[in-house]
Amino acid sequence: MSAGAEVWSWGGAGLGLVGGLGLWLALVRLPFLRRTSVEDRVAPYVRDAVPPSRLLREDPSRGPLVVVERLLAPVMADAVRAVERVLGGRAGVRRRLDQLGRRTSVEEFRAQQVVWGIGGLAAGGAAAALLAASRGAAVVPLVLLVLLGGAGGVLLCDWWLTRAVRRREERMTAEFPTVAELLALSVSAGEGAVGALERVARTCAGELSGELRRTLAEARAGASLVQALQGMADRTSLPGLARFVDGVAVAVERGTPLAEVLRAQAQDARDEGRRALMERGGKQEVAMMVPVVFLVLPVTVVFAVYPGLAVLRLGL
Repeated sequence: MSAGAEVWSWGGAGLGLVGGLGLWLALVRLPFLRRTSVEDRVAPYVRDAVPPSRLLREDPSRGPLVVVERLLAPVMADAVRAVERVLGGRAGVRRRLDQLGRRTSVEEFRAQQVVWGIGGLAAGGAAAALLAASRGAAVVPLVLLVLLGGAGGVLLCDWWLTRAVRRREERMTAEFPTVAELLALSVSAGEGAVGALERVARTCAGELSGELRRTLAEARAGASLVQALQGMADRTSLPGLARFVDGVAVAVERGTPLAEVLRAQAQDARDEGRRALMERGGKQEVAMMVPVVFLVLPVTVVFAVYPGLAVLRLGL
């Protein structure tokens, strides 16, 4: 079979697959085969309720792709539920989203994973098509390549979330000593705990100042300052920040000098940062030995031994 005929056969197979998938989706979405949701069962009893104002909608549907979005919404919802069943870990995802400081829901993140998975399927399909056109590989490895591309896209999205959380916490760790020093200076100047937090959150920029603004918003919404600070510590996994919150909570509840507590916390944070820097430097030093031992040293030995071997060979 020539290459052109093989490409046409693969194209026909792809068109047949797409047509079969479309027919299956049309059959599954027929009214008598579709499962009735709770919203559809309750809707006839609440039709007389006053509809909410359009100004109160969080995300009004506008734009030229509204019809496409409505058509793809059921398929996307089914895909999100499938990813949720396979991966699970809803609590872990919610925890990482809180650590990232985003108001994204778990369902929205699962939808992003579905989109990444579709991109991985497309990349795997393109790679499979190139392999089929160039080498004529078997069908089973090509299908496995496409499936691995989709799974890789989903897992890559989850890895990106973990990496983003780790980078954000590294920035917060770098900002923490400065923020603690500024809080100590504000308290020493005569301001209270809330006033010092407001001043630092207003004058500073960064991840930690954003968390302080969120903490102050929770305190204004009715929570106590200790509860709001404890919520900030729970949203992160930084032990230094947790100790800082505990120290501030004890100082506020028992009336101990807050400035001394903040200075001690800032000094502890700087010492911990110094230890982390020394540990990272030690790891980098060990990593630098790898090219020296496996690349530079063999080349040096070859340059030192080869002239002697050449002289011995000439002598023989």
